[in-house]
Amino acid sequence: MTSRARQLIRSLRLFLLSVGILAFLFAAPLPAQTIRKPKPPKPEQLDANISFERDKDSGELRLWQPSVPGGESTPGGAPNAPHALRVSVNLVPVNCNVFAPDSSSVTGLAREDFRLFEDGLEQRIAYFDAGNDPASVALVIDASPSVLPDASAVQDAARGIADALAPRDEVAVVEFSAHSYVLAPFSRDRAQLEDAIARVNVRELFGDTGGSNIYETVYLVARKLFRGRTGRKAILLLTDGEDNGLGLTLASTGGGKDRGAFAWNLTFDDVVRGLASEGVEVYAVSTQHRPKVLTDDWLATHSGGTLLTEQARNLGIPAYTLFLAELVRRAGGGLYFLRRSASGRDAFEKIAGNIRTQYTLGFYPAGEKAATPGWHALRVESTRDAKLRIVNRAAYYVPGGTQR
Repeated sequence: MTSRARQLIRSLRLFLLSVGILAFLFAAPLPAQTIRKPKPPKPEQLDANISFERDKDSGELRLWQPSVPGGESTPGGAPNAPHALRVSVNLVPVNCNVFAPDSSSVTGLAREDFRLFEDGLEQRIAYFDAGNDPASVALVIDASPSVLPDASAVQDAARGIADALAPRDEVAVVEFSAHSYVLAPFSRDRAQLEDAIARVNVRELFGDTGGSNIYETVYLVARKLFRGRTGRKAILLLTDGEDNGLGLTLASTGGGKDRGAFAWNLTFDDVVRGLASEGVEVYAVSTQHRPKVLTDDWLATHSGGTLLTEQARNLGIPAYTLFLAELVRRAGGGLYFLRRSASGRDAFEKIAGNIRTQYTLGFYPAGEKAATPGWHALRVESTRDAKLRIVNRAAYYVPGGTQR
């Protein structure tokens, strides 16, 4: 072999080696770059910078937030939320669920399948929606020390409920102990929702001394987060029911040095009025054991009057559970128990299903007492089948000196 031939072979080998090195470099994966997740928004303390006053004539509690121009608190709501139902001057929305005798949800009903009564007087149904509008749902999660043994189950339940809601529903997340914190505002962003639920941490709130202010938090969520929002509205409350702020437990009034911004002056009726004024239902999921007597049939039988009676207590129903049941009876929604099954999945799937299959009826009050301040009883009946069971809030409330 001539020297020229050997040189050509050497050049060819060098060329092929260079090609191989380049191929390896281009084929090799690039070093992974660190992807920084955006920091979650700092929790907003819902009960911070709040003052209040009770109207001397009507006895109503009014919230004020000095930092908001004009005085009365308005943050958190979405005045222009894109829902079809707009609550004008006197239009009263009534959400209801319809169940067959086997407790399954009944869908496909029309406006003419319902009759609606206010204070015993039948009203013309001016608005009808068969669950087509999106809902605003606030997950309100108890993170007080008493819930620590069930903390993981509560988080799993919150995730399960969130997963079962319709993608178009807007969801907010609030955690509370003595104080309440908004972890995520209303949004359809499910990644943000998952992150907020994951950040609920009972141990982080151990220093939040003052007990568990369940009803104060429900009141603030109704009056602040839902203010200005329209359409179907619901609070999904996950709690053991043992409230210290209002002194509703059997054991004691509870308390501590710090009992929240104004818990000492807030009453159960204030909470119910706040929910009714904003048209917010409550689906309560208790971490306690369900009393044997407290069946769905028992609740339906006693839906026409208060559950806060000595007779109910003598049946062995704890006061904290009775108050949750009464809250649901008056505001509309449902009461469930996390320990009813191994995972509680039946509870939160049923909750989400009820929200999806909900009917909304709207009417303009007509009659001698139309739009007068105070409570007005509501009743919805089916014209299709008397065996159908209809669940709706027991009454709506017109604040003193104003009209809906």
